Amino acid sequence: MNAESGPESADPAGTAETAETAETAQGGDHAADEGVDIGAVHKAVIASAMGNCIEWFDFGVFSAGVMTSIIGTRFFPEHISGSATLRSFALIAAAFLARPFGGLFFGPMGDRLGRKRVLATTIILMSGSTFVIGILPGYGTIGIAAPLLLLAVRLTQGFSTGGEYGGAATMIAEYAPTNRRGYFGSFLEFGTLTGYILGAGLVLLVNLAVGDAAMHDWGWRIPFLIALPLGIVGLYVRTRIEDTPTFQAMEQSGKKARSPLKETLEHYWKIILMLIGIVFLLNVADYTLLTFMPSYLVDFLHMGSVKSQLVTIGVEAAMMAVILPTGHLSDRIGRRPVLLMAAVGFILFSWPAFALMQTNNWFGIAFGYAIIGGLLVLMLAVIGATFPAMFPTKVRYGAFAIGYNISTSLFGGTAAVLVGSLIDATGSNYVPAYYIMLAAVVALVPILLIKETANVPIERVGMENAPEPVGSGAER
Repeated sequence: MNAESGPESADPAGTAETAETAETAQGGDHAADEGVDIGAVHKAVIASAMGNCIEWFDFGVFSAGVMTSIIGTRFFPEHISGSATLRSFALIAAAFLARPFGGLFFGPMGDRLGRKRVLATTIILMSGSTFVIGILPGYGTIGIAAPLLLLAVRLTQGFSTGGEYGGAATMIAEYAPTNRRGYFGSFLEFGTLTGYILGAGLVLLVNLAVGDAAMHDWGWRIPFLIALPLGIVGLYVRTRIEDTPTFQAMEQSGKKARSPLKETLEHYWKIILMLIGIVFLLNVADYTLLTFMPSYLVDFLHMGSVKSQLVTIGVEAAMMAVILPTGHLSDRIGRRPVLLMAAVGFILFSWPAFALMQTNNWFGIAFGYAIIGGLLVLMLAVIGATFPAMFPTKVRYGAFAIGYNISTSLFGGTAAVLVGSLIDATGSNYVPAYYIMLAAVVALVPILLIKETANVPIERVGMENAPEPVGSGAER
């Protein structure tokens, strides 16, 4: 199997190189990237990243320091036990209960019907769910129906999100040139950071513009309402692209799996378990940093809400600045070395990072936060290229969506509630560091076991895990 390498892979113009030796070795495969339409790649990347942007716009709004307390008081009776912030985090966790079901539903559907159709559905469901929160009446108006309706909306949002990420990553991986899959894949999480900053930044701007009293009264609705126009734009972009060349080639050759879900669970469960192990660390770090930390800074480190939002947005902006170069670096040195650096870094530096945050010094807090953000961005930069390449084309969307969402449901959505509750119970502000370190130790095992797929054609990855013998309906 030939792998593209060399200085040509750093082509700044974004043009795909035609490697005659690769074409000869691979029998003229698409893997040689001859004739790749870079314009189509760019459209696919934008369309895919838009969904992640909308998903994390929701998290950026919902988890903003001032917003968590507002949601926890507007939709619940005053006498209910527990803090308003933890009630909001519980709603975030509840939404994640639906994600595995969304993955089970949308993932295999994407392997049967195509990536494009499913992604058009998920983006409008996600944005519509976020929009509905902005028009829901509170507890003071409709009583117990308020939290129940909010829970229903969050479950719908989680269900649709369960089909989003695996499809978006698959779309980019199957469109991208082989020697730049890491670079283009990093745009997926660039969309994550963009959406989070847009959401958190909009909450901050509205709060500053209308003041605290108006923010608690009606201003909090504005950021949620913005989600629908974003979703309509994303839907338009997604309907303007074709399905991936890899999926179309498989469809035309008649090699689609007859029952993608059955084949996934029968033959790829070991790889799914490895995916779950890596996503354990990804989600504990990701959701601790992006959903829990803004409230952690306010509730446990007693930083002002405006300052906490500025620190959060500043670190996210810095992550955006380095994520694309890091993705490009993985095309040269591989995905596994970058993932290993992240896991080992979390083990060694999580505790010192949180120790810096306990100094009550603005610079120390920001620097400690930036350490966790820097380690996280190493993972974010390569997962868009790593995870789809763990599975062959015929089950890629479904296998990815199932494994990713099971892990996300277990460890991502629960991170904020678990960590916040443990801090309350133990009185230790180092709980987030301990949890991240534990997740990093677990993730080291699958990271060491997965195969390196940088510069391996997307049509050929995952074939070592295919059922034997290769026969009817199987990819060759």
